[in-house]
Amino acid sequence: MTVQTENEQEMKLPMVEIFETVEGEGTRAGFPTTFVRVYNCNLRCTWCDTKYSYAPAKPAFWATIGEIVSQVKKYPHQHICLTGGEPLMHGRKSLALVKALAAIDYVKDIHIETNGAIHLEPFHRLRQTDPLLREKVRFIMDYKLPASGEHDKMIMDNFQYLNERDEIKFVIGNEEDFHTAVTVVKQHVQQGLPLFSPVWETMPPARLVSLMLKHQLSHVKLNVQLHKVIWDPEARGV
Repeated sequence: MTVQTENEQEMKLPMVEIFETVEGEGTRAGFPTTFVRVYNCNLRCTWCDTKYSYAPAKPAFWATIGEIVSQVKKYPHQHICLTGGEPLMHGRKSLALVKALAAIDYVKDIHIETNGAIHLEPFHRLRQTDPLLREKVRFIMDYKLPASGEHDKMIMDNFQYLNERDEIKFVIGNEEDFHTAVTVVKQHVQQGLPLFSPVWETMPPARLVSLMLKHQLSHVKLNVQLHKVIWDPEARGV
């Protein structure tokens, strides 16, 4: 059972926003979800749509883990998306936040959007040893492809820490990205659902679907960002 110490409750994290909306992508797309967006990122992807979540932008506020949990509890949703920036880059504080969110009794699913350039082993170990986290916590690992400019930062060992409930997102910017993603899926994905997401400006969704069908990728899911269809792509807090 997850036990939060008083010291962990008082740990402070730089934050961007906490809000409710529907999940926009992945296997939980469409479900009402509480988003917890932590500040800062160790990557600078060319197509990033959350540049306000890392330097030179500043944190919107600082909050203790106890305060974050209190804000999350204002919403009734059983799904939480822990995102950034890169929500796992704060080490022990990130671990403590995951534990605290999992301890909310009505929360059933915590999906952590991580960028593939943070070692997952400590978080995997915690998930393996804590029954509550094993039940609730999933990784959505965003494997960066060449067009992102951050392909060389990927930690290939992370694939061994994914299980069948996790997801691996590939943001496809062009055909080189597509073929790289196909190779990575074939050679490295052991468990978890591969998701192919189009960069609309350079890889129209219809073109990506055509490539997926041509290559008979029946085990890969097209991942269209629902929130960018519902709202203005630049809108925040939705």
